[in-house]
Amino acid sequence: MKRLIDIAGGLVGLVLFSPLLLALAVAIRLESRGPALHWSKRVGRDNRLFAMPKFRTMRVGAPDVATHLLADPDQWVTPLGRLLRRTSLDELPQFWSVLVGHMSLVGPRPALFNQDDLVALRTEHGVHRLRPGVTGWAQVNGRDELPIPEKVRLDREYLDRRSLAFDLAILLRTIRAAFSGKGVSH
Repeated sequence: MKRLIDIAGGLVGLVLFSPLLLALAVAIRLESRGPALHWSKRVGRDNRLFAMPKFRTMRVGAPDVATHLLADPDQWVTPLGRLLRRTSLDELPQFWSVLVGHMSLVGPRPALFNQDDLVALRTEHGVHRLRPGVTGWAQVNGRDELPIPEKVRLDREYLDRRSLAFDLAILLRTIRAAFSGKGVSH
């Protein structure tokens, strides 16, 4: 049932947001050189790697690491990128990943390929068995502000509590969190 909801949600999201997706792609290309999309190497279900699309929020040539690991993130994030990150609009292309089955609407956020500490802890707690989500329980409880052990604790709580009703509650909280910009460090 969850996969059917994901397929419908991914399709509806792409169609519903297509004018905004197009406008943002054009704005990104006008603001700085490079492609509108960044295909990020992420860890998916059962620790398999996949390419996840995001709107590009950083300058071309930025190191491929989590933003909080950069010595000076402000040197790399574009002005439009700051807005996209704060509002989570950079995540909209991930409806594609939901549609093709790499992601779910709700689940733990996919780790970067080089976040070995996060991947190891998730594997230890069985969270790696879940399809990663566009949003998740940890996302609506702190986003970038959470230390890795707390993210994994919340991911494990999601694993234990998952249901369609819980997913719906997370989706509703995501809308509020995205528009508040709370919890985004860069």
